[in-house]
Amino acid sequence: MTRLSVNINKIATLRNARGGNVPNLLQVAKDCELFGAEGITVHPRPDERHIRYRDVYELSEVVTTEFNIEGNPTPEFMRLVGEVRPAQVTLVPDAPDALTSSAGWDVVTHHTFLCDTVAQLREWGIRPSIFVSTDLKQIEAAASVGTTRVELYTEPYAAEYVSRGPEEAIAPFRRAAETALAVGLELNAGHDLSLTNLQFFAEQIPSLAEVSIGHALISDALYLGLQETIRRYRACLGK
Repeated sequence: MTRLSVNINKIATLRNARGGNVPNLLQVAKDCELFGAEGITVHPRPDERHIRYRDVYELSEVVTTEFNIEGNPTPEFMRLVGEVRPAQVTLVPDAPDALTSSAGWDVVTHHTFLCDTVAQLREWGIRPSIFVSTDLKQIEAAASVGTTRVELYTEPYAAEYVSRGPEEAIAPFRRAAETALAVGLELNAGHDLSLTNLQFFAEQIPSLAEVSIGHALISDALYLGLQETIRRYRACLGK
């Protein structure tokens, strides 16, 4: 069944707004696991505006489920994951000043770079995942660089779920999932998945291995509490 990985970037954003250690990022990560999350995701950026590099080292000591680190594979990022050795690294083509992830890789253009990066991750015993759109050419190219998984960028699904309806929204993602399976890739998904649209997505993409959800889940927790929120997201995944 599809695993739920909770992205805790927003907890770090709240902490950093006042300095100090409230809320306690490490405790929130442990609570997420206690309440049923099957993974913890972080996305450290060069400006450390939410997750700091120090956080990643400290989290690696306490996370007992799957630890997933997202980011653009700059030399500094690669040194970090090489030292931490998380279960999974998700490669995301973010510019340093990006507000949030907003596009998948052009794998065809960056083929050699991604081949080298994926090979290094695999040498370290880390499962690589590449952030991609539903462009079938890019998914096929991802398989040729040696990655184990791709993560589908689901913001377009979330937007079209509201504007055009669930069936039209899911159609390109079904095709992308079928292509990923056909070329031997496992499938993750993330970005703007929520209690509104997650259940339909998971039902329509039964091969989905993992979803990574942060902004919507942490926002829901302000109203529902963290434990109840994680319970509801797990229920959307059939758990």
